[in-house]
Amino acid sequence: MNLKEDIRPLSDFKRNTGEILDQLRRSHRPVVLTINGKAERVVQDAEAYQKMLDLVERIEANEGIRKGLAAIDAGKSKPARKAISEIKRRRALPR
Repeated sequence: MNLKEDIRPLSDFKRNTGEILDQLRRSHRPVVLTINGKAERVVQDAEAYQKMLDLVERIEANEGIRKGLAAIDAGKSKPARKAISEIKRRRALPR
């Protein structure tokens, strides 16, 4: 983030929407819009936003894997066949 370019008053965004949208396309950095000097909204181009969503998804998947491995290390796991059998037994599903 470039503090000189990427923090703009909302009124500036309204007056110069095209210019700021061009900036978003070129830089792929979000723009923070302020009202009375306080950050109120963040505007981001769709491609950069999608990349952020993809990154969050990967981080969450990695965290789930890390927790699963920690559970295995702590002895809080069981073989898949045994777990599936227990689920079927609890739900009275045919084997």
